[in-house]
Amino acid sequence: MIIHIGTISEIMRHPVKSMTGEVVSETMVMNYGLYGDRSHVILDEKESFFTITQFPSLVCYQASFRTSESLDAYPEPSIVTPEGETFKWSDVTWLKDLEEKASKQLTKKVYHPEHVPIGPIEEEHLLVVTDASLQALSESWGKQTDERRFRPNLKLNLLEKIPFIEQTWEGKYLRIGEEVLIQFVKPCERCMIITVDPESGEKQPGLLKKVAKEHKNVFGMYARVIRPGQISTSDQVWLLDKIEVI
Repeated sequence: MIIHIGTISEIMRHPVKSMTGEVVSETMVMNYGLYGDRSHVILDEKESFFTITQFPSLVCYQASFRTSESLDAYPEPSIVTPEGETFKWSDVTWLKDLEEKASKQLTKKVYHPEHVPIGPIEEEHLLVVTDASLQALSESWGKQTDERRFRPNLKLNLLEKIPFIEQTWEGKYLRIGEEVLIQFVKPCERCMIITVDPESGEKQPGLLKKVAKEHKNVFGMYARVIRPGQISTSDQVWLLDKIEVI
């Protein structure tokens, strides 16, 4: 069975792991996920990923690619600090400032455009959320829920606004446009990262408590890439039970 379920309303990419990312109108879906997603990382003294978990204010840094995508090398990310200053990824100024704030020695690492491994990218290639679930959670929490808290890659605009329907899609496939195919793997289990306000870096633990109590501590769906290609906002999306349908 194949069902037309809606469109892509937002594509969100995070060039630097744990920094706020960018909304793009189009991009390539690679074998590992969105082009350049979590392709640049910050490491601590133990060569572990330096993330929002260790330093919540990292979310107040914003990273974006400002030139065209290339498979030879990534465009150099632009980093905007919480103070509003803009630096290139290669500039040591912003990293030294971050080291002082976090009281840690930090280094940078970049992966190749054709392969970003699981690790920088979380448990699967992509994270998908829906407009219906975000709206329902906002109403339940009593505050507008910023989707950036959940660090998704794709937000779907559903034709039928059924909250949390995506949790029934495990094992099914999503065709995006005429080219890209992904498979839903499992719901995304949530942690303290969703409590961090992406604007201020302040923690609001009530959101995690609500997700844990009312939604078994999951929100959004992990998906793996089956067939890569180009995607754009407003692309139509179809839900498939089996690949043989296409």
